[in-house]
Amino acid sequence: MNTPKKLFERRQARVRYALKNAANGKLRLSVFRSGKHIYAQIIDDVKGLTLASASTLDKEIRGQIKKSSTVEAAGFVGKVIAERATKSGISEVVFDRGGYIYHGRVKALADAAREAGLKF
Repeated sequence: MNTPKKLFERRQARVRYALKNAANGKLRLSVFRSGKHIYAQIIDDVKGLTLASASTLDKEIRGQIKKSSTVEAAGFVGKVIAERATKSGISEVVFDRGGYIYHGRVKALADAAREAGLKF
């Protein structure tokens, strides 16, 4: 039976499969969205390492936002992950939305990361 969780996992696998074929070894900006928070990681799939990360749970970010489950908070996380990536020498990634629709908080994070200088 197709439960919502199984459908989400299928969407997530489909997105990641397409990304890995198109990525050509580029780093992956992965997004996880929960009910209260949003998390972003830049992952090197070849080495299996997380190179940079940011979330609404970080002390630096938590002090700047009022509520962690808003579009504004997601935009702030996108800006911070882009700054941390450029500090690490990363300029180009592929965007992994997971199984989430490219809308709302996920879109806000992606747009803010692009504006802060990350290319994808």
